[in-house]
Amino acid sequence: MILSELAVKRPVFATVVSLLLITFGLVSFQLLSIRELPDITAPGVNIRTTYDGASSEIIETKITN
Repeated sequence: MILSELAVKRPVFATVVSLLLITFGLVSFQLLSIRELPDITAPGVNIRTTYDGASSEIIETKITN
């Protein structure tokens, strides 16, 4: 039997199987060790410039260009 045919003929069975798979996935995700899900920090860049008398918009456009 094809999966779609089974879902049409027995929708309650297909719904229960789907809910069991979702529950199994959520429980498995909660039980993952930290080694499998490391804490990753996004890299960032800080630039400090001083242009006397210039506004922040002018400095931003000069640096990005």
